[in-house]
Amino acid sequence: MKLFDRITLLIKAESHGVIESLEERSLLLKQYVREAEIELNQKQARLEAVRDEEKRLAETLARRTDDIRALDEDIALALAAGKDDLARFAIRRLLPQRSEATALRAHIEQRAAEAQALTERVAAQQAQFDDLRIRVRAELARESDPCAPAWPGEAAVADEEVELELMRRRQGAGGQP
Repeated sequence: MKLFDRITLLIKAESHGVIESLEERSLLLKQYVREAEIELNQKQARLEAVRDEEKRLAETLARRTDDIRALDEDIALALAAGKDDLARFAIRRLLPQRSEATALRAHIEQRAAEAQALTERVAAQQAQFDDLRIRVRAELARESDPCAPAWPGEAAVADEEVELELMRRRQGAGGQP
């Protein structure tokens, strides 16, 4: 049984090696950039949705505040006229409106905090994405140019120049070409 397990493990390892050798580095880099861009766009869409919900909640709160103000006026008018029954009726309508307004304020604060956190996260990831895109473009340019330096900041040197320098050093050291 151990022999078959080892053979299976060897075949799996070899298949992974074959697949890795088939994958082109430039295609993988481009795919990673696309995936990063998709993720960033999804987070930006989530941020917009949170901001829209915050705006909708603020509009609802404004309507509730207007309703509360109108009910307060009705209560004051009913009490001034000595109509306790009308005042009680308005108070029964007022209390749920106040509770709803308090809950809306709490939701608005939560959405504002979530929007702030998302804004910071999106800004940081946008900067990382821009840096990634620049690095990938540089890497792709380096891969497409065979004379490009192997390391950033390293000057490109042609093979002929290397051979000439080698011959000069051989002549200078031993006098032989």
